Amino acid sequence: MVVELEEHIKEADQKVINDFLASLGYKIAEVKTQKSHYLIAIGKNEFDIRKLGNKPGVMDVHRVSDEYKLVSRKWKAAPTIIDLGGGISVREGGFTMMAGPCSVESEEQISKIVDHLVDTGVPVLRGGAFKPRSSPYAFRGLGIEGLKMMYRIAHARGIKVISEVMEISQIADMFDYVDIFQVGARNTQNFNLLHELGKVDKPVLIKRGISGTIEELLQSAEYMFMSGNEKLILCERGIRTYEKATRNTLDLNAVPVLKEKSHLPVIVDPSHGIGIREFVEPMALASVLAGADGVIVEIHEKPEEAASDGQQTLNFEESGMLFKKMNDVFAMKKSW
Repeated sequence: MVVELEEHIKEADQKVINDFLASLGYKIAEVKTQKSHYLIAIGKNEFDIRKLGNKPGVMDVHRVSDEYKLVSRKWKAAPTIIDLGGGISVREGGFTMMAGPCSVESEEQISKIVDHLVDTGVPVLRGGAFKPRSSPYAFRGLGIEGLKMMYRIAHARGIKVISEVMEISQIADMFDYVDIFQVGARNTQNFNLLHELGKVDKPVLIKRGISGTIEELLQSAEYMFMSGNEKLILCERGIRTYEKATRNTLDLNAVPVLKEKSHLPVIVDPSHGIGIREFVEPMALASVLAGADGVIVEIHEKPEEAASDGQQTLNFEESGMLFKKMNDVFAMKKSW
């Protein structure tokens, strides 16, 4: 059960509510976010919820049977809108494109990519400053200085920045230089990191785990919401299966399922999802038709020279064509 409380509820009124729920055998968890104040009540005793809804300080009461209660669509009628400022948002009914290199390599590289994004109407730059790599000998990014450089160049042109945070100690250093924190597939169940990101007043995109279920992704988002952060974006990026023909298996089934289960926006990463450059475009277009609220893809001026993930990265010509096609498909889909 989700109980929405008034913003400035009196302490005495909240005690009455807590005592009422406790008397019915409910366990209570208090949640304060950037936007609201909630009580999560866990229990099985049936009662007339009007007895709770009519108490002073209660705005609304919602029965939610899902294990993930706060991110569930069962209690929140209006889907969550992630406002990035400058007229840029990630939301249901819209389509937000994000693109950039796997790794930040140089100022020249980022300047050329930002110019390309401006020319093609893509509002968000992705780029890894701290890179989790399977091999300890692979390029692992330029660190915080690379992120600062990327942010400076992007913001000068009105472009927002998303970059991956890998550990708790990086959150404070990165805070002023990202518009969206990204939690990668390897950290989807790093619950200590998720808990700390829940304390941050900044959007967080959380990717599905390498072999994670849809419910596990929603539970990971629940960790951050319960810690105080409502500004969350879900990302389907492919899962590991027995199939060896592609890097991962992009589960586009997850898009409509996630949107049916949760009020959070859902985007797709076809670059990691399939891992083969020539197949990124059809999977990106399929993501639009599946109902995704956005797509995040890897691009580079010369993918064959990229420090990482060149095999799944689009060049400027390929990505420019894809961005146009995605906009065309989205416009067509809206007219149906």
